[in-house]
Amino acid sequence: MVHNVIKKNSYFDSVTLMLFSSKLNDVEGVKQAAVMMGTDHNKSLMVSSGVLAESQLKDISANDLVIGVVADDRTIIDQAIAVLEAQFDQKKDPSSKGGNKRVKHLDAAVKEIPDLNLSVISLPGRYAKNEALRCLNKDIHVMLFSDNISVEEEVELKTLAVEKGLLMMGPDCGTAIINGVALGFANVVRRGNIGLSAASGTGLQEVTVIIDKLGGGISQALGTGGRDLKAAVGGKMMLLTLDALAHDDQTEVIGLVSKPPSPSVMNAIVEKASTIQKPIVACFLGGDLSVFEGTNILGVATLEEAAHALVKVSQKQAYEGLSDSPLAQNTQRLLEAVPATQGQYIRALYTGGTLAYESLLILKDSLGSVYSNISLDPTYAIEDPETSKEHTVLDMGEDYFTNGKPHPMIDPEGRAKRIIKEALDPQTSVVLLDCVLGYGSHENPAASIVKAVKEASSVRQDIVFVASVTGTQGDPQGLQKTETDLTNAGVIVLPTNAQAATFALNVLKKRGV
Repeated sequence: MVHNVIKKNSYFDSVTLMLFSSKLNDVEGVKQAAVMMGTDHNKSLMVSSGVLAESQLKDISANDLVIGVVADDRTIIDQAIAVLEAQFDQKKDPSSKGGNKRVKHLDAAVKEIPDLNLSVISLPGRYAKNEALRCLNKDIHVMLFSDNISVEEEVELKTLAVEKGLLMMGPDCGTAIINGVALGFANVVRRGNIGLSAASGTGLQEVTVIIDKLGGGISQALGTGGRDLKAAVGGKMMLLTLDALAHDDQTEVIGLVSKPPSPSVMNAIVEKASTIQKPIVACFLGGDLSVFEGTNILGVATLEEAAHALVKVSQKQAYEGLSDSPLAQNTQRLLEAVPATQGQYIRALYTGGTLAYESLLILKDSLGSVYSNISLDPTYAIEDPETSKEHTVLDMGEDYFTNGKPHPMIDPEGRAKRIIKEALDPQTSVVLLDCVLGYGSHENPAASIVKAVKEASSVRQDIVFVASVTGTQGDPQGLQKTETDLTNAGVIVLPTNAQAATFALNVLKKRGV
């Protein structure tokens, strides 16, 4: 029996959608349940998975909340709906929780907290820009988690922010650490003297956790939003954060993390850096390192190198490469244990976009042809994200996979199903994965990987699963427990994303590819 509820014009963010879906699936007797926004893609998914009746489609718009419950009898469905309604009531409850005062608008918040100076905005794009403007006009820094905001709107917001000397992190900014406080998707890392500015969320997470593992610490970690370094935006926020870190007493060394900036923005960054007395390390993934010759910027190729260089420099030591890194792992023993069967392709399934991009670059250097939904080369842009082609790297946090439903770092079940699909493809030799811990992420992201790996391995014993975990022991999920759970399930776990991608390549070489 399928039961559907359509709540018209009811927007909920991805965290809430994940919570609602989880509560429904926990009801005893519920076979399957889903709570999604009514986008065309989501409606198609719900119909194909049997949780939405086709007869409902004509009445659903993208702004509607769609609930689907599958159970054997009406009593169980009624119980599930009662649980869901309780969640709605709790969401609407304006009472104070955890010492936090809940208010309905910005003016009330400012009245309650007169010295309020930072806002985090997570709204549909059509509303987010105006709220960000209101905050900036009240001299409040902004972390704009929302996406679907035009470049023109971004430029307008950042121009105003720069004029006022305010942070305007975003749009689509998911990670920041300010004065030791983690915002969005961020990890529990020790405080220190390394300040970071990044146009990439999981790239920022990966660098901060590796710094933590190496014994270093973070003063500030500031996100800019992924488009900030494009010519149209002009690097407005990275330039402002560079200046802020230069004047921050807690910061002694500065790190920059991003995909390569446009040439004009790169010139502006180099020019700004020349006025800063603090050491600067830059990792512009896939960029030409020769642009840093003759400048005061040390350029490195990978996120792991960036972290290692930053720690060395912060300790007043020379960076001489990764050869002396305590994270360098002797993988020969692991490689010897891999069965030398014939294999063909790597299928990389990522929840973190920057991690996916870093792996794409590493794999392309050796394999040449690698298809992806984030490829900068249109020749290798994958036509259908649902179907991999030869060597494939997928960022499953891209809009196609997240439009109207939770990001895979919040709800990993969609990625888990894809793991099984790829592992059972006879052309697949290696499945390469990330597992991102920290605030905002799923409470146990390894569990879905473990379940998928066990199911796939029961059919194909020759498949090799390789992963890295972006996290620390201080994270709510726990680094050691996560790595142990994955290892016990048969996943080969490496300490960094770059090492995991390199190991996946070595498996193919052993198998004659």
